[in-house]
Amino acid sequence: MKILQVIPFFSPKFGGSVISTFLTCQKLSERGHDITVLTTDFHFDAVYAKKLKNVEVIPTESSLHIGLFLYSPKMKAWLSKNISKYDIIHLQNFRSYQNAIVSNYAKKMGIPYILQARGSVLPFFEKKLLKQAFDMMWGNEILKNAAKCIALTKTESDQYIKMGVPENKIVIIPNGLDLSQFSNLPERGTFRSKYKISDNEQIILFLGRIHKIKGIDLLIEAYAEVLKEIPNARLVIAGPDDNYISALQKQIRELKPGKMPLFTGPLYDQEKLSAYVDADVYVLPSRYEVFANTILESWACGTPVIVTTGCHIADVVEKAGIVVERDPVELAEAIKKIVLDEVLREKFSKMGKMLVNDKLNLDAIVDNIKVCYRHVIDNIKND
Repeated sequence: MKILQVIPFFSPKFGGSVISTFLTCQKLSERGHDITVLTTDFHFDAVYAKKLKNVEVIPTESSLHIGLFLYSPKMKAWLSKNISKYDIIHLQNFRSYQNAIVSNYAKKMGIPYILQARGSVLPFFEKKLLKQAFDMMWGNEILKNAAKCIALTKTESDQYIKMGVPENKIVIIPNGLDLSQFSNLPERGTFRSKYKISDNEQIILFLGRIHKIKGIDLLIEAYAEVLKEIPNARLVIAGPDDNYISALQKQIRELKPGKMPLFTGPLYDQEKLSAYVDADVYVLPSRYEVFANTILESWACGTPVIVTTGCHIADVVEKAGIVVERDPVELAEAIKKIVLDEVLREKFSKMGKMLVNDKLNLDAIVDNIKVCYRHVIDNIKND
């Protein structure tokens, strides 16, 4: 198959949607499919793109951006010349200028496309009015004309239905993890050594975008409570700043926890894995999160997980971790429960690894994506 993947930005700093797209493209290419990634030059990471083997990544000029809405009219010229070459198009994320124009060209040329909203189906949380305006202009048509819509969870499937997508057009395919990247984990103690964290300190790890939606402020409140009972606990906050660190630093100054959290900045590759390996618990306190690759990464490294009910993968985490309400007190109690109980940590470690290996490995997920592609293409041919 010749497959066009469309995503508005292409850098790992933008988190799970880019990383998951990268991994899927690489795996599809390894299986002999012809993959092209169409994106923009907005914070384009050329080094990251070159890591994709036998995949062409095309960054078109973004001449204007309002937040992450990237205006790239020169993409139209590329589409006019090249879109007819493809058997199917996979639109990553939902409300983007790129999806608006690509879906329009696809409809004109009779090329089917699949939409994978990756947590952005409903117009809520931030920029609600702008999202509703996008839906009136383009979004509703993008959903209407999609051959299939991929949901990461049952919750996201229900959101598509709420937006008017027929249930028979929705397929649930979670993110998957490339387990080969976890076959040679860093030696335990590597992260602690680099950041001068002693062996008798218990590491509470958050890793992800530093943004209000991630609920890090709730975790900082919980951390202050944990320190009252576990003075050797150490909160590590790792990830790129999404205009929120200053607010967290103000919160910390006012709260005055017994020990300052450590902000490492973004971590990638082996350094990221070393943080998971040395952590006693990974905490994702999000207010809203459809699917977080960091949970799978933590499990693959043998680290227990705590998430809030704002994470829609909570039903999976319940089998190998702890799920709490978005409440600092509940969060603190869950952290203390895991940090103080070595037997429980070992239990969750084994269960998490088993889940990733059996049900959430990338090979199995890409198999499902291929089935979806083939089903759509065959239906077009038979019409």
